[in-house]
Amino acid sequence: MYAAIDFGISNTDAVAYLDGGWRRWTRPSEGRPDADLVRAILNAGGVDLASLPRLAVTGGQHKLLPGRIDGCPLVAVNEVAAIGRGGQALAGLAAEEDAPLLVVSAGSGTAVVAAQGDAYAHFTGTAVGGGTLLGLSRLLLHTVDHDEIDALARQGDPNGADLSLGDVVTGPIGDLPADATAANFGRLAREDVAVSREDLAAALVTMVGQTIALIAINAARARAAERGRPAVRVVVVGHLIDMVSLRGVVERVGELYGVPIVLPTDSGYGTALGALLHAAGAPLSYASAEGTKR
Repeated sequence: MYAAIDFGISNTDAVAYLDGGWRRWTRPSEGRPDADLVRAILNAGGVDLASLPRLAVTGGQHKLLPGRIDGCPLVAVNEVAAIGRGGQALAGLAAEEDAPLLVVSAGSGTAVVAAQGDAYAHFTGTAVGGGTLLGLSRLLLHTVDHDEIDALARQGDPNGADLSLGDVVTGPIGDLPADATAANFGRLAREDVAVSREDLAAALVTMVGQTIALIAINAARARAAERGRPAVRVVVVGHLIDMVSLRGVVERVGELYGVPIVLPTDSGYGTALGALLHAAGAPLSYASAEGTKR
């Protein structure tokens, strides 16, 4: 029996391996981590803290926690290592496999971690992420509800607010089609036009998704060039990818630039999973589990 908690800025995620099966669950992040919060999180997943040989913790302010709660030792796992190891597991790689991988953690901001074997390092990143999307959504859409934003974006046309290549140069450029984005929100800079909430939501999701995807693609190319190899795989973790509209943007950008980007079903639990695997001290094979998403 093993368990881990990832104290994220927006979500607190937990993963447990019990009786040969995986369990995962999440809740909004509230307050600073303490013993009572740890007990409440584990109880929500049906995990008895006192029965664990150890509990892995990572993310946020996990270092505020004591070294032991109810007799259970807490193992603090560096967030970079947790992201890297979780990405490997979601990409189907064992830690001992010497295959280079870039793990993109799409949370409130975006971090890119280089993972190979049991070596993990922060490679690059951007402050654009879920926090950007929600902050701008509050201003422009008057909501910070992920599901509402996602539903609006799926109904909208980003080019209601953006300028496409067709608008700017009347056609495609290279492999980029005429409807590819030339300037995020550029139409609003050039014209005084009324834009629907749906189109605004689609433009916001497009801008954030494109930024994350292009950071990932450029990092993958730089990493490949650095190592003299033709390609480096990319996998994305983080709850931002739960949004169907944003997943679609990331996938399309990857296709346009010829860089496959793996978007696992359980991407939101990647960091917690990595912490568990890092601290378990036993070889475990991860398989998708039933659980509660946002």
